[in-house]
This record gives sequence, structure tokens and C-alpha cells, in this order.
Amino acid sequence: MPQSFNPECVKLQNGIFNERAAINRKYLLELDSTCLLQNFYIEAGIIIPGYHIITDPGSAKLHWGWEAPNCQLRGHFLGHWLSAASFLIANTGDGELKVKLDFIISELEKCQKFNGGKWIGSIPEKYFDFLETDRYIWSPQYTMHKTLLGLLHSYLYAKNQKALKILDNAADWYVKWIKKVSKECPAAIHKGEEGGMLEVWASLYGITRKEKYKALADAYGSPALFEKLLGGNDPLTNIHCNATIPHAHGAAKMYEVTGDERWLKIVKAFWKCAVEDRSYYATGSMNAGEYWIPPYMQAHFMGDRNQEFCTVYNMVRLADYLYKFTGDKKYTDFIELNLYNGFLAQQNKESGMPTYFLPMQAGSYKNWGSKTKDFWCCHGSMVQSQTLYPTLCYYYGDKKEIYINQYIPSVLDDREKGIFLVQSSGMKYYYDAALFDETSDSLMSRWLLNFKVTTKDETTLCFRIPSWINGEPVIKINGHEEKITTKDGYASLTKKWNDDEISVFFPSKVSFIYTDDDKKLAALRDGPVVLAGLISGDKGLCLKKAGDEPDTILTPHLEHIYTSYPWLQNTYRTKDQAENFEFKPLYEIKDEQYTLYFTIKCK
Repeated sequence: MPQSFNPECVKLQNGIFNERAAINRKYLLELDSTCLLQNFYIEAGIIIPGYHIITDPGSAKLHWGWEAPNCQLRGHFLGHWLSAASFLIANTGDGELKVKLDFIISELEKCQKFNGGKWIGSIPEKYFDFLETDRYIWSPQYTMHKTLLGLLHSYLYAKNQKALKILDNAADWYVKWIKKVSKECPAAIHKGEEGGMLEVWASLYGITRKEKYKALADAYGSPALFEKLLGGNDPLTNIHCNATIPHAHGAAKMYEVTGDERWLKIVKAFWKCAVEDRSYYATGSMNAGEYWIPPYMQAHFMGDRNQEFCTVYNMVRLADYLYKFTGDKKYTDFIELNLYNGFLAQQNKESGMPTYFLPMQAGSYKNWGSKTKDFWCCHGSMVQSQTLYPTLCYYYGDKKEIYINQYIPSVLDDREKGIFLVQSSGMKYYYDAALFDETSDSLMSRWLLNFKVTTKDETTLCFRIPSWINGEPVIKINGHEEKITTKDGYASLTKKWNDDEISVFFPSKVSFIYTDDDKKLAALRDGPVVLAGLISGDKGLCLKKAGDEPDTILTPHLEHIYTSYPWLQNTYRTKDQAENFEFKPLYEIKDEQYTLYFTIKCK
């Protein structure tokens, strides 16, 4: 089955994904370390440096919103920060982030010591006591999971040994708590949005093989959700998305660690229920107000609270697990859809800030978070998401295969496996043979991709054929068109590569993507890129006759500039409409009013 390359083997190159990742890195460095630690200091009884007394809360340089000292979810964001920073350190060797992360881990070690040597929470231990009662408490296990996962990633990717020691001590606290509640109130284990805990303990068991981690994984490994899924039921409809997807992550990690097929059955059943038996919006999401919408009812639930970003991020992670377990490219197609219309579309292209939801209703605006005054859950998953791009591009098989899954400009350099590959975005004219002729009216295609490859041994390059392709792929080696072998959705080429140049062209078109419950309501998708209409509402799109394709009412409209030029394609203007307007990629929308779904009419 396909495996991921080590993080340091893949580096992003110039393009929109690299730009967005760079904005994210800048933000991670910009955040004040003391403010990131503020709630851990408070819980440990340590005076926040410079804040013995706060006389003017309005001007205090602290983190607010969900990180405010009075919020029951306070402290969750630092875990996300640690995870994001760790991935970047592993990928690029980022020295600045490494210094910052190591300092934060040292301070967390100090906080744990002040808390008695075990507890490493930014929230009081008593919050877990509330789980044994009917008293309301906002997701203490979710909050702790983010801290524990951030520490785990700090050990795995940033090579911080103190992080593992802190985790080991924290596990002892959990062993004691589990022993207590297992006798007094077993239901407490599965309260407080605990879904992600299974993945943490399973991961630590896989790393250390310590029995206490196996015991903790067993304690968290039997939510009612799993048996319902194995029974072929739908336990998701109208249930909180982000409280359930982490359960599937835990089952996936248990399969990875133990090899027990039952866990894989659970993960596949979850995917079938969440995606295949439910369908999704044109963007790839399937929720409203943070809850799974009933199957095939996208139009009914279209509003201003669709596509919570945590769900996008976590479903991409789940798809990545399943791809590595099965090699099925349907998962990488799903990832591509969500990279463009979630990861990019819900990140502000200038500030890097997230939008919690992505409204689907006509005439919407994106509501961006602030840098220090919101810290929603989606704020945390956003900073992590922008570090994942290198991990999703390439995988290797056990028979010298290299799978190229995401078409993102990047370099793959794995000396141990004897592969050096450079991927870049090419440009192709539809109407003549000229390249980058500034006087030409022709259009270039973003889906002409260039590769330069050298391998130590004979190697099979497997290019994912996207589900949106309009025709057959065209592949050339050193300028000569090749007859390609296709299998399981991949175009394969085998040889010992010696500085060979490969061009891959995927023809695409704009398509209508209809909702399942209203066959007159459709979004426009150009390849994998959802288009947003710059118009205040659904004024309808009028076709000359039923069955016409979108290209009959669209005229390409492209601003010819040099910065990330290919990524600014997919821009159109309507024609022959009562009111003509512009369509542009959803990921380019910042503060404009937009409409995604339109009523399709005929003259």
C-alpha cells in the first residue's frame, strides 16, 4: 500500500500553495509565546510575565475569544500551534520556529511541575469531575486532546524529547482518572468531546509499546458510534461532525498500530456513511451548523453556516489515512476538492486568517477571524492545514512506484530511495503553439504540468488522473508523446529516469454540479475549482436549451499578471444573461459578496 515520504523529502515551490503556507508561517512566528502560554501559566499559578495586575483589560496584550481566561475551551489553540510548528520544522528545518517551540515546551514542563507533576492542562482538573455529573462543561477532553496531540507532534516532528516526557507524566494522570471513573461513572469517559483521545493513546502505544497507553486506548476505543457503524446504521445524521470524525481517526490509528481488520472496517464504514451515502456540496463538504446534514439534502440545508472548517481539515486527514490503507484514488480526488475549496477558500489570502463557516446561501460574505481576538476551533485547524501540502503530494509503493497525487509545485528529494523529482506548473495555449506570447489572445491552461525526474533504479511514476478530466490525458517524455498505461485511475510510466522531462496535460471544462434534492440548483466547478459568482443573489443562469453546458454562457476573462499567474485562471464573465457578472475561483474571494448556487433556467 502507498506510504508517505518523510516530511523533509518534499519542499513546496512557487505557487499559490507555497504562498498560503508562507503567510501561515509568518503568523505562527508573529504570535507572542507568553500569550500562547497564558492559560497554562494561570492554571499552574504562575504570574503571566508583565501581568501581576491588569488595570486595563482592553489594552492588555493577551489572547481573547476562545483563548480568554474565562472561556472553558481556553488553551486549545497552543496544541494546534505546536502541531503546525512541528510539521514546518520537520519539513523545512525552520530554526526560528524550533527555538520558539523548544521554549514553549520548556515552559509547559515548568507548568506541569507546578501542577504536581502530572496535569498539563490549561483548564482545571475539576472540569473532568463535571463529566460525572449533569453540570454543563464545554468539551474539556477536546481541549486536552489538542494539547496532548501538539506535544506528540513536537516529539515526532520537532524531535523535542521533553514533549514525550510531559506526555508520559500526563498519561499517568489519565490512568488514575480512568480507573476512578470506570468504577463510579463509566459514561464520563465518552463525554466532553473525547473523540480524538483514542488517536493520541494509540499513537503513543505504537511508539513506546508501553502497556499503559494500550490500556488508555482500550478505555477510549469503544464509543457507541463504532458498533452502530459496523451494524450498517447511520449514526451521523444531525450529529456534531467534529465530535465524530476524530473517532474515525482513532480507529484508523488503531488499525495502523495493531493490524486488526475490525478497525479498518470501522473506518471504511464511517467514510461510507459520512460521504458516499450522504453526498456533499460542490466544494466537498457535507455539514451545516457543524452537524451532518441528512443524506442528499444539500439544498434544504443551504445557509450561512455551512462547511465548518474543522470538518474539512479532519475529513482530509481521514481521506489520507484511507488512501494509505487502500490505494484507492477516490480519496485523493476528495482531498484535491477540499484543498482548493476548503483549505484555500477558507483562508484569507492576505492575512491568513480563517473563516469558521463557508456560507452557501446566495449573496454571502466570508466572516474572517482576527489574529488575537477570536481563536475559534477552526482557527487552530487552519494553522495546521496550511502545513499539510507537502505530505499530500507524493507517496511510494513497495514495488518502486511513486504516486503523484496532488498537482502542487514542489520538489521530491529522497536520496535513500533514489528519487529526485521537480514538479512545476506549465502553460498551454488552446489555439496556437506559441508559449507565453503576450500579444496573443489565446488562453493558457493551469493543467499543463511539468516534471523533471531522476531515479537510481527503474521506477514507475503513477500520475493520478483527476475525476474531473474532460477527455484523455496527454503525456510527453522529452517532447515525445507517450502511449500510457492506465490502471485504477493512474497513468503509469516505467523506466530508469535520468534527468528526463515529462509534461502532463489534463483537459478540463466548467461543469454544473447540481444539488441532489433540487435538480435545478447548481454550482459551477472548473476542474476541481468551485467558481463564485460576484453577484448579490441567485438571479438564475439562463441557457438557450436544456442540456447546454456552462461554456455556452461563459466567456473566459483573465487578468494577465505575473504573480502566481496560472492560479489566477478559472475567471469568467457570463454572456446573454439579463444581468451579466463575473465568476472567479472561490479561493480568491476575500471581502466580495458572492453566490455559489444558481437556479438553472432555459429560454
